[in-house]
Amino acid sequence: MNKGQFIAYLAPQFGDSKKEAARAVEVVFDAIVRNISKGDDVMINDFGKFKKVDRPARKGRNPFTGESIQIKASKKVRFLAAKGLKEVISGARKLGPAPTPPAKGVATKSAPKAKKAGRKAPKAKKAKRVVKKAKRRK
Repeated sequence: MNKGQFIAYLAPQFGDSKKEAARAVEVVFDAIVRNISKGDDVMINDFGKFKKVDRPARKGRNPFTGESIQIKASKKVRFLAAKGLKEVISGARKLGPAPTPPAKGVATKSAPKAKKAGRKAPKAKKAKRVVKKAKRRK
């Protein structure tokens, strides 16, 4: 599942608004990245823990030439799965039902919303482009 598919999966929870779902995903990812970059651990119960790990400098080997090389020290992110996630993945625990999207708004007695006057794109332009392309092909 990539980020776009994740947003599409969450959209029903936000009233079929992909824009709101994308905003929520961005906020969550941003919070995780900012806290990890500060050096704080991010612990999400029954999911896991994201933490920053310092890797020391070490010696390595170039696989093509076989010569020994020095690898610089670096900082990495490590994810440690929580016990609850491990149990679900292994099959030891059943995953509960997926959350259901909130019910569509029940009709309330309020004034009807006024439609915004928007500019509609003329359909004739698209037809002209198709005709021009067909002429060029001949």
